[in-house]
Amino acid sequence: MTETTAMQCTPAISKMIDWQQAMKTTKQTIGFVPTMGFLHEGHAELIKEAKKNNDRVAVSIFVNPAQFGPGEDFEEYPRNLDADIRLASQAGADIVFCPGVEDMYPTDGGIRIVPGPLADRLCGASRPGHFDGVLKVVLKLVNIVQPDTVYFGMKDAQQLAIIETFFRDYNCPAVIVRVPTVREMDGLAKSSRNVNLSVQERNEAPVIYEALQQAELLVKEGGSLEGITQFVENTLREKTSGAVDYVSILTYPQLEEPTAVSQDLIIACAVQFSKARLIDNIIFKREG
Repeated sequence: MTETTAMQCTPAISKMIDWQQAMKTTKQTIGFVPTMGFLHEGHAELIKEAKKNNDRVAVSIFVNPAQFGPGEDFEEYPRNLDADIRLASQAGADIVFCPGVEDMYPTDGGIRIVPGPLADRLCGASRPGHFDGVLKVVLKLVNIVQPDTVYFGMKDAQQLAIIETFFRDYNCPAVIVRVPTVREMDGLAKSSRNVNLSVQERNEAPVIYEALQQAELLVKEGGSLEGITQFVENTLREKTSGAVDYVSILTYPQLEEPTAVSQDLIIACAVQFSKARLIDNIIFKREG
């Protein structure tokens, strides 16, 4: 690994490109962590993992309007750039790329990326167009940063499956690295949106992971997948004040209905609280 230098921060695409070209000229590898900001320990873990395996680490902070639908929380999405820069620096980032909307989307030629059937279920079923916007911004960011590896957390498992498929099918040279979900002491998956939970909702939220853990055990014991899905849904309805968006058990990363011989599975759910939509999942093998 190379020597430590002072972290840089820029909103300019041209400056970001200059930086990555300088890294490539000196044959330094780049690990990339794309984020929407309001960084927490989960993001820090992504940055640290990137730092362990690359010469330099780039972090992007961009709340992407293209992945928010009408009535979603784009305006309310938490933002704190100064705190984000401090956390990124402490975790080992070498540069923070923080463009504005006008920088990322100065023009619109009408070309769209359609993620296909992988986006038709789980979060995509109730958020049409969401993953179109995710792929749009990921492609732009990867083209700008030109990383060797890109780091994604497993909490956004559907997003990860779609991006992995996109990279594979379109020969993106960057390698995707999966990083396990980072959790609070009580099991709640760390999320930038957790700050929008009320005190009561925050007390209820750990039930999500508890229900998923119980479901994993029931699946491994050979229980009915339909019955287990209903058990999780009932648990969430009874023990939280949130509205259950979905509970699903699918193959992973194909996100298809399991057969009797399917081994690699995901059980995933989404719960809408008053001002925060929480998602969580467990990916596991049916046997073992």
